[in-house]
Amino acid sequence: MNVTPKTSWMSSFLSSNTSSAPAVLGDVTEPFADQTNECDNWKEIHHMVFHVANLCLAIGLVIPTTVKLHMILLRAMISAACALFIIWAILYQCALDIMIWNTLFLLLNMLHFLYLVYKRRPIKIDKELKALYRRMFDPLHVPPEMFQRLTGQFCNIMTLQKDQTYAAEDKTCVDVRLSVLLKGKMKVSYRGHFLHNIYPNAFIDSPEFRSTQMNKGEKFQVTIVAEDTCKFLCWSRERLTFFLESEPFLHEVFKYIIGKDITNKLYSLNDPTLSDKTAKKFERQPSLCSQLSMMKVRNTMASTSDAEDGLSSFLRGSSTASSVQRSPYTRTSAKMRPIEETIEDDVFEPASPAAPSAPK
Repeated sequence: MNVTPKTSWMSSFLSSNTSSAPAVLGDVTEPFADQTNECDNWKEIHHMVFHVANLCLAIGLVIPTTVKLHMILLRAMISAACALFIIWAILYQCALDIMIWNTLFLLLNMLHFLYLVYKRRPIKIDKELKALYRRMFDPLHVPPEMFQRLTGQFCNIMTLQKDQTYAAEDKTCVDVRLSVLLKGKMKVSYRGHFLHNIYPNAFIDSPEFRSTQMNKGEKFQVTIVAEDTCKFLCWSRERLTFFLESEPFLHEVFKYIIGKDITNKLYSLNDPTLSDKTAKKFERQPSLCSQLSMMKVRNTMASTSDAEDGLSSFLRGSSTASSVQRSPYTRTSAKMRPIEETIEDDVFEPASPAAPSAPK
């Protein structure tokens, strides 16, 4: 077989590539060798500006998250570090790429810093609403900005002159609004019988808001009249409900303060005939209707055609319920007399010992 041409060609190809390989490898590896030799000779320490910039970065990174303004401080320290890096790159290194990158970082951090400062700005609450916020919302840790959103949308501050009616029984719908009294005093009555007063920083129609649950067409069972010139904050009920659905925390807060307001109204029904001064003395006494809901009270009174019978029925029912469901920790009061019924109300006076029966 004649293989001489092929063999000679292969030999020449391999010899040529082998001879050129060292030159190529030498050209490629030579820069790495030079770099290795250069790294053996350490350069002098950079200017103090470079070290101060890195110190700012270190301080920003070690700020604990428990510090109230830790994010603002972190962004401020990073911005200061970027500014120092720019100065160092321009004055001492003449490095355009370092200057460009740190300029970009500085702009981003400054924008975030300004945004955080803007969020921390003091919120100005309306002068007429400051007392309401301090009394009802601030103790529950509602932020001022959330309170401002709550009172800045779909609500108005309205005024009622003396003897004007806020709600009339069997006429005014309960599913239109929810209101909080800001100034003045209102009187709640049923068929001419006084039930209780409403004072500032208290809901006007909290029982109706809690009980109806957006049922359309229901009417007030009581009449609410302004005894003084009154100012109140009024929300659109439907829009308020939708807003609370989007704010779970505020929704829970509303459930609590409305429940507490209803409880206070129940306590104020101890004795509808008490004056304001006398009622304040007994405001901490156990309520006759503490075991009943407000709607049960009103429904009980409304179920009787005669107003006197309805009021008596309510008082009798309250007396019976309080005696049956007596709490072992209830304190007695010698100032209040029990209601004259077949079952004695033992909330205010302890039951007297049974008298010995006379021999037959």
